[in-house]
Amino acid sequence: METGAGSGRGDARDGTRPGDGARSEDGAGSDGGARSEDGASSEDSARSDGGARSEDSARSDGGARPYDVVLFGATGFVGGLTAEYLAEHAPAECRWALAGRNRAGLAALRERLAARWPHCAELPLIVADADDQGSLRALAESARVVATTVGPYVWYGEGLVAACAEAGTDYVDLTGEAEFVDLMYVRHDARARETGARIVHACGFDSVPHDLGAYFTVRQLPEGVPLRVDGFVRVGATFSGGTFASALTALGRGRQVLEAARERRLYAPRLVGRRARAPLGGPRFSRETGTWALPLPTLDPQVVARSAAALDRYGPDFRYRHYASVKTLPMALGGTAAVGAGVMAAQLPPVRRWLMERYRPGQGPSAERRARSWFSVRFVGEGGGRRVFTEVSGGDPGYDETARMLAESALCLAFDPLPKTAGQVTTAVAMGDALIDRLRAAGIRFRVAHRG
Repeated sequence: METGAGSGRGDARDGTRPGDGARSEDGAGSDGGARSEDGASSEDSARSDGGARSEDSARSDGGARPYDVVLFGATGFVGGLTAEYLAEHAPAECRWALAGRNRAGLAALRERLAARWPHCAELPLIVADADDQGSLRALAESARVVATTVGPYVWYGEGLVAACAEAGTDYVDLTGEAEFVDLMYVRHDARARETGARIVHACGFDSVPHDLGAYFTVRQLPEGVPLRVDGFVRVGATFSGGTFASALTALGRGRQVLEAARERRLYAPRLVGRRARAPLGGPRFSRETGTWALPLPTLDPQVVARSAAALDRYGPDFRYRHYASVKTLPMALGGTAAVGAGVMAAQLPPVRRWLMERYRPGQGPSAERRARSWFSVRFVGEGGGRRVFTEVSGGDPGYDETARMLAESALCLAFDPLPKTAGQVTTAVAMGDALIDRLRAAGIRFRVAHRG
């Protein structure tokens, strides 16, 4: 992948990037640069009505762009679920397109969609490849919002971020890779601020329920006082090859993760007169939830802390802690041992390659298995003499709900009146209440369980 313009440092890869079969979008390699189906120019695919959109969500040249939303990586497992969600739920005025590196795979997906939703029969197809910067640039220039499922993002994601930052195009993804998010901030945040692009990472289960759940909890507490929020995560689900590849990549890149975090700290402005932090904490028994709480060193608490740093509503001194919630001590000890084994395995390149081949991207659980899956994130917030218990919950977290979150995030940026923001921003900062309203309407629950 070619490093985008404005890069502040060299290639992020360490020479261990896998072959193309390991990326989470299915299909063979690209047959050329970004272009619409049958070689038609993107203007030929644009509708004349343009769709209703808020002034804040439109770029100055947004009306001239043929697409409101482009889904990149549409032929992957989560990409296909996201395409299905858009086919069923995107508003009639939404001009959207499927993009990926394999035209035949895109055409097959369009045919599958059209069998259920006939209006998708003429859905535009765009061929673009994560290794072809020219095709990514053309893709970004054709859309107001680009949603991408192509990962692991640290290997395949930067080119599209660079193209969107340069073109002033809003961007959403599903990454849970802290290294990637930090590198994109260092390399492309400044240019995105100049062009007005909103770069919103982690728009799936990483990290929407946690970021918006903490935001929702803070809104129930007094203003202008120190606040403390703890999040407790429980899931019942399985994972796809793409998710497994991203997790294994992150576990195997500890040194690079730390380097990227240090570099981000050099660029990030310091808070003056306020504090926002997300300390790791330690394992403990939580009386609030009646479960054992194990600290989760994921991207999620970092995202929550960044939202708190950007929004005064979180108060002058905000602290967030993030935990996995398990019912019994043996389960807690077993989970800790499993994570340790995964970290050790990820350090050994032969083992890592074997695992990636065994659980190849593009594969995922059946619809029946996903229907039995669920997630719950409970929050305990305190401040100003008040205490509140809240919960964000829904169905299958890794796939069905993640596809819903990604699609609704893209639609929110495209069509909703939102605060004026630019650069790398979180879901709470960029979309906040508007995205919560969308997700509630889509079936994801945000509720206050108890006030004290």
